[in-house]
Amino acid sequence: MRNIWTITKKEIKTYMNSPIAYVLISVFLLISGYFFYNMIWWFNSQSMAMMRNPYYAKQLNINRFVFEPMFHNISVVLLLIFPLLTMRLFSEEKRSGTEELLYTSPIKNSEIIIGKFLGATTVLIVMLLFLSVYSIFGFIYSKPETIPLIMGYLGLLLMGMAFISIGLFFSSITENQVVAASLTFGMLLLLWVLSWSGQAAGPQLKPILTYLSFFEHFKDLPRGVLNLTDLVYYLSVTYFGLFLTQSYLESRRWR
Repeated sequence: MRNIWTITKKEIKTYMNSPIAYVLISVFLLISGYFFYNMIWWFNSQSMAMMRNPYYAKQLNINRFVFEPMFHNISVVLLLIFPLLTMRLFSEEKRSGTEELLYTSPIKNSEIIIGKFLGATTVLIVMLLFLSVYSIFGFIYSKPETIPLIMGYLGLLLMGMAFISIGLFFSSITENQVVAASLTFGMLLLLWVLSWSGQAAGPQLKPILTYLSFFEHFKDLPRGVLNLTDLVYYLSVTYFGLFLTQSYLESRRWR
């Protein structure tokens, strides 16, 4: 655990000493704030218009019309941002020539991988903590349901962890950060749109493609529904990404 914590602190310090994390967090908050502002503006305008009809006014729900679409929009933003966040995790070690020192140290490959994964996950948690400020405004001016909000943030955390593990793998196989980011983005986008392909696939392929899609496992979480299948999916993708990274690094160590 000490070695993992050492690697994690090193990664966090690296993020703090470079503009990458600050720029990405700022962009993330700017875009998410834009989405939140527009959702709130639309919700308020609809509320004012429907005050004349109590029946329609009761149908307005801030979770459904503000936070749920906001979570879906933010999940797309994470897909765009995280390839840039993870591209340097191993590629930078290769470029700077510190890779050999890292692999020949008494630290295990698994400890290096977990430490780097936790370092990037810490940045994700910070982003979600900043994002939670919007929910505080929601409680000040309205009465949103708590469970859907918690499930929405949990969904973003699980999805972000899966993104990080995939980015970690592609960063480990190349020293070019642009290539690592491009490969990560391509894979994440493919896993995102598989459900679209599933709609046109036959009855045999449709369940498989739908299950493999990130979108299908996220859409119920902002509604406050946590299925065991969704939890297993995200944890499995995260583990598989870390496993691939471990396997690749072990193969390099024995070359």
